[in-house]
Amino acid sequence: MTFTVAIIGRPNVGKSTLFNRLVGQKIAIVDDTPGVTRDRRPGEARIGDLYFTIIDTAGLEDADPETLEGRMRAQTEMAIEEADVSMFLIDARVGVTPVDEHFAELLRRVGKPVVLVANKAEGKVGESGVLEAYSLGLGEPVAISAEHGEGMADLFAALLPFEREEDELSDEEDDFDAPLPIDPETGEEMEAPLDLNRPIKVAIVGRPNAGKSTLINTMLGEDRLLVGPEAGITRDSISVDWTWNDRRIKLFDTAGMRKKSRVIEHKLERLSVGDSLRAIRFAEVVVLMLDVTIPFEKQDLQIADLVAREGRALVIAFNKWDLVEDRQAKMAELREMAERLLPQVRGVPLVPLSGLTGAGIDKLMSELLKVYATWNRRIPTAALNRWLASVLEHHPPPAVSGRRVKLRYMTQPKARPPTFVAFCSRPEALPDAYTRYLLNGIRETFKLAAVPLRLQLRKGENPFENKAKKR
Repeated sequence: MTFTVAIIGRPNVGKSTLFNRLVGQKIAIVDDTPGVTRDRRPGEARIGDLYFTIIDTAGLEDADPETLEGRMRAQTEMAIEEADVSMFLIDARVGVTPVDEHFAELLRRVGKPVVLVANKAEGKVGESGVLEAYSLGLGEPVAISAEHGEGMADLFAALLPFEREEDELSDEEDDFDAPLPIDPETGEEMEAPLDLNRPIKVAIVGRPNAGKSTLINTMLGEDRLLVGPEAGITRDSISVDWTWNDRRIKLFDTAGMRKKSRVIEHKLERLSVGDSLRAIRFAEVVVLMLDVTIPFEKQDLQIADLVAREGRALVIAFNKWDLVEDRQAKMAELREMAERLLPQVRGVPLVPLSGLTGAGIDKLMSELLKVYATWNRRIPTAALNRWLASVLEHHPPPAVSGRRVKLRYMTQPKARPPTFVAFCSRPEALPDAYTRYLLNGIRETFKLAAVPLRLQLRKGENPFENKAKKR
C-alpha cells in the first residue's frame, strides 16, 4: 500500500458504504442507524490501478471524552493522525451542517491534506449540497455516490497526487497441500518445516464483555480498540498487525456472541455476529475468551463447538484471573470441566490471564504457537500405515452383517486441520464408534491435541472389477 487514507465525517454520511466500495467487499457493517461504526477499521483499497490503505472510522460527534461517543471520537482522531490524507465526507442531500463546519475546522488545525467528498450526490437533489460544500474552505468537493459507484474517476484524480513509490511485495503462495519432502537416506516422507515468515491469523472470540478488546489493547501497548464498561461495544471485526518474539501475528477483534434467541430481534447485532463468524472462518487459531467468574456457559460451549466444526485450532483463555483466590484448585476444576464438556477438542490449552494487566499473555502466545504448529502438521504416510497395522493387529474393525470391513491404507492429504483418508472395503459399514477410535488413536500417538481432526473413508478399487464386467 502506497499511502493511507482516513474516511472522516459525521454519523450516517456513508463512510462505511464508501469503505466497502473501495475495498471491493461488504466487510464493514452498514445500516441506516447512525453510529454503527465504532472502531477504526483498515482495509486494502483500490481505484483503477491506484492502491492504498483505507481506514473506516466512527462518525465525528461533539461529546464528553468519558462517554462512549467521546471515546469513539478519540479513535477517529487517532486515525487522522495515523493517515497521510483525510477524506472528509458530507451528505450532499442534507448540505453543510454546523457539525460539518466544526470538524472541517478541526481538520484544518491538524494540518494534514484533506480531500473533500460530497457523498449521495446522484441526481439533482445533491447538486446544491455539492455547491454548498465550497463554503467549508477545503477546496473543490468531489461529488460521488458511494452506493451506486458514481464519481470514482474524480476520486481517483483527487487521490492520485498522494501516491508514493513502494517495492512490490511477492504474493504468498499456499503450499499446505504440497507433497512432503523425501528423506534422501530412507526414501520416506518427512514432516515439512513450518513457515515462520507467514503471519498467523488469530481471532479473539467470546461472549460480550469478556475482555477481548482490552486484551488486544494490552498486547499492542496502546488504546487501539474502543473499550469500556458497556457490553457490546465492538461491532465490526477489526484486524490489527502485531509482532511477538519476531513472529508476525494478525489479530482479529470480534463482536461478543450472545445466544441466537437474543440476537435475532436486533438487526445490528445479527450483522455483528455474522462478521464474527466470518472472522472465525478466516482465522487459523481462535482464542476463546471466557470470564473465569462464570466459565463454560452454554454459549461458550457452542462457540467452541463452532470453532471445531470450522476446523480451526483452539486456545481457551480465562480472563480476570487476578480475581481468583485459590488458583490451583480453580485450575484443576477448569481442566475437569474442559475434558468433560469439550471432548471434540481434547487437550485444548487452558490459559489463565488478565487482559487488563497483561499477566499471562506470554503463556497464551506460547500455547498459541504450539497449537498453530500442530494444526499445520502432516504425518508421513509410512508412519501412519505402520501405526494402522499395529491398530488392526490389536483391535480390527468389527464384522458387520457377517462380513469384516477391511482397512487397507491410510494417508494424510492435507493439514489445516489435519485431514486423513482411509481406504477400506466397505466405508458405509464401518461403525462411527470405530471411526472415533481411529481418530483418538491418531490424536494420542502423533500428539495432535487441541486441533480438530478429519477422517474420510473411501472405497479401495477392486483390481478384478473390470475383468468381471468384460466376462
